Amino acid sequence: MDLNKIKHIHFTGIRGVGMTALACLAVDFRMEVNGSDLEEKFVTEDALNKKGIPVYNGFSKGNIARSMPDLLVYGAAHGGEDNVEVQAARALKIPTLSQGEVLGLFYNTKKGISVAGVGGKTTTTGMLATILGDAGKHPSYMVGAGKISSLVFPGKYDRKGEWFISEADEYVCSPQNKRPKFYYQQPKIVILPSLAYDHPDIYQNAKETLRIFKAFVEKIPPDGVLVANVESPMVRQLLDQIKIKGRIITYGENRGDGRVKKYQANKEKIKFQIVCRNHIRPFILSIPGKINVLNATAAILTAEFLGLTDVEIQSGLLEFTGVSRRFEKIYEEDGSVLYDDYAHHPEEIKATLKIAKEWLLAKRLIVIFQPHTYSRTKALLNDFAQSFQDADKVIITEIFASAREKETLGINGQLLADKVKENHSQVEFCATLGDTITHLRKENLDKTAILTLGAGDIFLWHEKLIDLIKQKEKR
Repeated sequence: MDLNKIKHIHFTGIRGVGMTALACLAVDFRMEVNGSDLEEKFVTEDALNKKGIPVYNGFSKGNIARSMPDLLVYGAAHGGEDNVEVQAARALKIPTLSQGEVLGLFYNTKKGISVAGVGGKTTTTGMLATILGDAGKHPSYMVGAGKISSLVFPGKYDRKGEWFISEADEYVCSPQNKRPKFYYQQPKIVILPSLAYDHPDIYQNAKETLRIFKAFVEKIPPDGVLVANVESPMVRQLLDQIKIKGRIITYGENRGDGRVKKYQANKEKIKFQIVCRNHIRPFILSIPGKINVLNATAAILTAEFLGLTDVEIQSGLLEFTGVSRRFEKIYEEDGSVLYDDYAHHPEEIKATLKIAKEWLLAKRLIVIFQPHTYSRTKALLNDFAQSFQDADKVIITEIFASAREKETLGINGQLLADKVKENHSQVEFCATLGDTITHLRKENLDKTAILTLGAGDIFLWHEKLIDLIKQKEKR
């Protein structure tokens, strides 16, 4: 399909982070854009409003009849190709493609950098896009977050630049199209910040996960590169299996071509060094956590491969202050603070809690975790049970079901809470927001950090949690 012939796109499910970023790209490409979605609050509302993109509430045939787009884009949620709008478009002979396919069309107009894996994708993509933008390289990008302060919008298409940086998602395009979304990207560079088994509703085991990532990274051409975090055991497994024509650059704390040394956190800045080819290179980062130092190392080594100097790279790193829902400070009042993170996989939870304990040394840490999807919770139950060791208290809520799921699979939040109790002495099951607030009223929140975790709608709980903190401070 020739993108230059598409003048008007409709996005079914436009408020999802990937769809919103793609819609922003389409506006930059000078297309007319509109979409539809559920009438709920999403983290992408500001981006859609600032771009002036009209959104219909709900899905209907009438939405398509009114807009008559040249192309309809659908995602994995809301029935995929069975959605009423997709069916209406096809009845009207309007072409329909998945989000993964259309992202690939934009991406493949330039030299591609794909950030793949489980954990670190969003932050690393945002960092690298900020570094290249700050250096005047005019990157195009797709970042899977509602807001990235250093980038203004989560998606951008810049005709002046030669590079497109994108998250590369291994989830399927739709219930009907079982190809991974990243299948449609033809990368010159692949970055792997981490890798773990996920999406048990699609992949039966880690072996299947390795198989699809092997096929993806083996697309790298002879003049391309794979930048891989060898602190991740599964990344090391992948490296043992692949045969690629391009270079491999590895990094880590204690191994790799680029090794992180002299890590020092001070006044919301992190100083660290990268030792590469016996050369010591100092850098400063504006976001917390050793895991983010590793993410920054991936961005630094990639930027160096692209020809940027350390001075240019450092300037961009300081511009990057994080992305929404990635250890994001929501509220602070005297002795209490509220943070939020998207972590929903056991490995992501452990990494986020390490950041919290390191950054909030004097604070008692209460974690409120909203499990995401029945299939993930059931398949990774034992891993979740061992993920909260760095929390002082854990509150488990009821599971947030994906729009794709129809069965509970015999799992629920209470069962997860019981499993976590086997490894942690302070665990409560609070099914709802109301239950959580009732429980926290009994707690002393002085010198306490509350951290909400999950990929569902737990970010909507913040208003009530802030009200509770304010009430506690008045007493």
